[in-house]
Amino acid sequence: MIYRKDGLVNGEYYHICSKSIAGYVIFNHDYEYLRMLALIRYYQIKDVPMRFSHFTENIDIKDFNREFIPFCERKEMSVNILAFCLMPTHVHLVLQQIVAEGISHFMSNILNGYTRYFNIKHKRKGPLWEGRFKSILVKTNNQLLHLSRYVHLNPASAGIVDKPEKWPYSSYQQYTGMSMDNSICQYKDVLNVLPDDYRRFVEDRITYQKKLSEIKHLILE
Repeated sequence: MIYRKDGLVNGEYYHICSKSIAGYVIFNHDYEYLRMLALIRYYQIKDVPMRFSHFTENIDIKDFNREFIPFCERKEMSVNILAFCLMPTHVHLVLQQIVAEGISHFMSNILNGYTRYFNIKHKRKGPLWEGRFKSILVKTNNQLLHLSRYVHLNPASAGIVDKPEKWPYSSYQQYTGMSMDNSICQYKDVLNVLPDDYRRFVEDRITYQKKLSEIKHLILE
């Protein structure tokens, strides 16, 4: 496991996880999940021209994608997002670093941005996250494939839903063609899987348990 000052390498892929302090529930309803998803999308951009709060000042968060997609065209990214899953107490991301310190700046922006929003909304003070985010280097495409399944199965493994397709706050619906929004994750050039094949791959729980040993060193808990 890598707890780095900042030794993340451009072009490499990482499993990233950030947990709330003492298991504190940080996503309480749909609007809060959508807020974090919007932060994730916005701060993919390298050198954003304005703070997220200014960009969204006159935008309903539910309309964020409609406003953001034309805004981000032709802008350089600091990270590529391959997969994600937001859980009530933590966040899983699979990221590729594009520019130097891209992941660290990206994570700082989304975690600090969400903390400011959450503390104001809930009239609290102090940190929200358990120290710095954790990261593990992912070395092969096969590891990436199995890691994406682990990330997408988190809500089902935690008993929140019975099937991963019922959890709207992950990239699983994009992978399986259930979502019309195909812009947040850039995985198709790396993970060459068809939607129906991927769905069977994820929902094959027996195979998942057998293969879990192949990525146990990539799991952040």
